[in-house]
Amino acid sequence: MTQSFQDDRHLVETRIDGETVYDGAFLTIKRDRVRLPDGKEATREYTTHPGAVMVIPLFDDGRVLMERQYRYPLARVMNELPAGKLDEAEGGLACAKRELLEETGYQATEWHYLTRIHPVISYSTEFIDIWLARGLTAGERKLDDGEFLEIFTLPATELLAWVRAGRVTDVKTIIGAFWLEKLLSNQWQPGERSPLR
Repeated sequence: MTQSFQDDRHLVETRIDGETVYDGAFLTIKRDRVRLPDGKEATREYTTHPGAVMVIPLFDDGRVLMERQYRYPLARVMNELPAGKLDEAEGGLACAKRELLEETGYQATEWHYLTRIHPVISYSTEFIDIWLARGLTAGERKLDDGEFLEIFTLPATELLAWVRAGRVTDVKTIIGAFWLEKLLSNQWQPGERSPLR
């Protein structure tokens, strides 16, 4: 049975007032007082984030381009798909092209928008737009100052096995792996949705 949702007003929380708790170079932390649907008040703490992109770079031979990068909060090296934060007034495709080139040295002749995800809906405004990149050619990386990562290739058919084995635990990369599986099996087609930004 398909549920039709016409009116969400009975679920919406309304901001009364708030404050910026912390304003850093990368994250801003807010604390708001809100009115709940039943009229009571509550506090909501969350981070604001400008948004990001993730790229699934797929070679013609079925390999996918991956990265290994140390993630300080987890104190470990993570296996991930290339990704990065949007610069101010930068569109998603421009960001995807820039991040792929900067982090891997690769450029692509074919780009397909796949979807937008919200990885941490309970405490962040962050979204990540996922792009598929084909027609890859190698070039020179242009890593940001203080950025250290390695690139490697993996047969796309093995990426889900890495997820299952716990070798990939990054949520955006896991979602990318499931999208890739659907694309390679022709269950889903790229370009069925338009970018939201």
